[in-house]
Amino acid sequence: MHLDPDTRRQFEDLTLPHLDAAYNLARWLTRDDHAAQDVVQEAYLRAAKYFASFRGGDGRPWLLGIVRRASLDWLTKHRQRDEVAFNEVAHDRGDEESNPVLLAVRKWDQELVRQALIDLPRQLRETVILRELEGLTYQQIATVTEVPVGTVMSRLARGRQQLQQRLSGCPEGGVR
Repeated sequence: MHLDPDTRRQFEDLTLPHLDAAYNLARWLTRDDHAAQDVVQEAYLRAAKYFASFRGGDGRPWLLGIVRRASLDWLTKHRQRDEVAFNEVAHDRGDEESNPVLLAVRKWDQELVRQALIDLPRQLRETVILRELEGLTYQQIATVTEVPVGTVMSRLARGRQQLQQRLSGCPEGGVR
């Protein structure tokens, strides 16, 4: 893909600050460092190709949406995608004291948290990563994942619940 110098500068200014976030998301989705590098490279090529369609605003959700789609394409090609049924009922209250991810990070070893995140189904994992590690808003996550905000809230609540269960050693649905 060849961009004129002004467009290239605009593209780089918009996308390069988010390179680490792009790699982080791809790594969590593919569960493979080398695949994540390939996915990010493919995503940046796609982003450059379709840069003219960018409507302005925050480039981070736009780029991470492309990274997500490139990751899903890689997963389809190399593995079976894991799917989960979702409900639309529960959602986050937003306070840190009820956030199992933050509590778990404080209480447990990083490796346990990392493994618990890896073990989450892809759709829950990507939502938790985008919110807790990348700091995206619900609306930005909805844009990246191409689902309604209600689904984002449901996935986030369910992902947090499953993380809490995995990290506390409780069986599914159990209370300690």
